[in-house]
Amino acid sequence: MNGDEGGTANGGLGELDRPGRPGAADAWDARSEGWLLGTEEGGAADTFSGSEPPASGGGSAGSRTAAAHTVGSRTPTRRGVADPVKALLHRHRDLCERAVDPLEIAAGLEAHGVTDRTAARFRHRDVFSLAEELYARVPRDDGPRPRPEPALAPGVRADWVLLTLLPGAVCAAVVTGVRLTEGRPRLLVAAAGALAVALTVRLALRRGPLAVPDRTLARYTATGPRAWTCWLLAYALFGNGLLRAVVGGGPDGLPTGAAHGPWPVTTAPVLALTLACAPAAWSAHLLTAGARRRLAVSRGLEEFTGAVQPLLLGVFALFLGALTALLALCGAALGEPAGYPEALTLGALLLLARLLTVHNVPHGPGPALAAAAVAEAAAVALVLAGRLPGCAFLAAPVDALADAWGAGGVPALVCGAAALALLLQATRSLTRASAHAPTGDPE
Repeated sequence: MNGDEGGTANGGLGELDRPGRPGAADAWDARSEGWLLGTEEGGAADTFSGSEPPASGGGSAGSRTAAAHTVGSRTPTRRGVADPVKALLHRHRDLCERAVDPLEIAAGLEAHGVTDRTAARFRHRDVFSLAEELYARVPRDDGPRPRPEPALAPGVRADWVLLTLLPGAVCAAVVTGVRLTEGRPRLLVAAAGALAVALTVRLALRRGPLAVPDRTLARYTATGPRAWTCWLLAYALFGNGLLRAVVGGGPDGLPTGAAHGPWPVTTAPVLALTLACAPAAWSAHLLTAGARRRLAVSRGLEEFTGAVQPLLLGVFALFLGALTALLALCGAALGEPAGYPEALTLGALLLLARLLTVHNVPHGPGPALAAAAVAEAAAVALVLAGRLPGCAFLAAPVDALADAWGAGGVPALVCGAAALALLLQATRSLTRASAHAPTGDPE
């Protein structure tokens, strides 16, 4: 009896025997297994076999055979599964052969859509147990070897700790140099200092917990987010003064009177953000280490998600607390407003974007950073466009926001909305086992 005949014989099963709806073991057939493994053609023939009892003629034996067939038309015919795990191993052979730990296989299976419920259909209590069997059954040239220890996050190293401190130290030196110089020397110090800060930030992001392990992914995601990040930092430095000037300026959008001088530069938030590279790196390290420890002890995907969610929120709150302290320190040292709302929302946005990129979630950070940068540029453009005759309505929303919250209300609202969107994405993406697969680290 082949699979099609079996499906006809068991037509009374209804929903239970339809491919894609394997509701119970008795309803498990070649088509349902193909739905699960993605090998509806070919794979079923190698994995399943069905048999029909031979008909015997004569007497009571023939009656018993007829009665058995009558019962079989009303009840599901149990089909024995030869080795469903072997079929799954064949489909994910590359993953299982490359894995150095069963946890890596579990994360890869989850990334392919295998859940604890799916693992139960392979007679395993969860994905982690299924991954352990797959790891044990992979043929290896060097013979059997003992099960490795769970892959935890790389330890703290002095090189990346020093590199994360370097951007803040260089930025503090540049701010001091700008304040002690005048005229052309100030411009030279500012230009050279901006280049030095950019280089040190790049070095800090290439090593340690903030580095992207996959170099291909790093090249794919670097250009766009890097440009938007530079814009956001430039706006944090000059944007509030520019917006304040165009909102309170004359018809051409410039300050009225020479007493206004150049646009004021807010250096305290930028200095605090560069100093916050160190807390950001520690936050990323704590998240990775904690998640991999929970990955090693969890016995189910839901259990892992429930354990990582509070860890992620705690690490995020820890970073915001450290950034708040740095803002207070920089504001007091420089005698400038700390700009808490706009600096905290921008810091949260940059941290979440980096965490998502580090953990191979490349499609979320770019659009969020781009939307925030475009919205900040649009706010200034709308105010300038509102100076045109009959176009005052264009500047009305920005003027109202600036009157209520000040010039810093625009970046605070824009970056806060983008950071909230990334936080919601992080609670879904960074709490999955596949986001913390123990792959090669650049450290």
